[in-house]
Amino acid sequence: MSDDVVRGEVPTVEDGPEYDLDFRANPDRYVHTPDETGAFKVQPYKDELLPLWGIATLAEAEEGAEAIHDRFREYRREADFVGMDVARKYLQMGWTRALRYAKYPGGRKREDDGTEREPQRWYDEEKREISLVYREYLDRVREDDRYQRLKERHRERHG
Repeated sequence: MSDDVVRGEVPTVEDGPEYDLDFRANPDRYVHTPDETGAFKVQPYKDELLPLWGIATLAEAEEGAEAIHDRFREYRREADFVGMDVARKYLQMGWTRALRYAKYPGGRKREDDGTEREPQRWYDEEKREISLVYREYLDRVREDDRYQRLKERHRERHG
């Protein structure tokens, strides 16, 4: 596995479905990105967080967002920045995915011919509510002083 893939570059088909690396054992190989890059690939966190995540119903989102935030707090107690950041990615993904479904029928921003659809305000009110649930927890994580300090320390040490 090349360092480029581990450092957040888009993997190719040859790289397989997962990064071949345990990021808990190798936190120095993790590079923070402000987006959701790696949420489905950074192990062992993917296996710990993905089963908690969901946007199908408001009840599922409320339970999932709270459970992911609970995991964030566990990672925080352990000073595990990578875990904290991947939890942030799952909360962010819940917010952005649900918001897309709230604005676009079927969550699709483009028509079959590739033309961009006009967003509707609000196409799916429940998905809007789901996006707000995830956003509330995401804001807590982003504003967390310890998360911010650990993020800066991680950047200083590992780029």
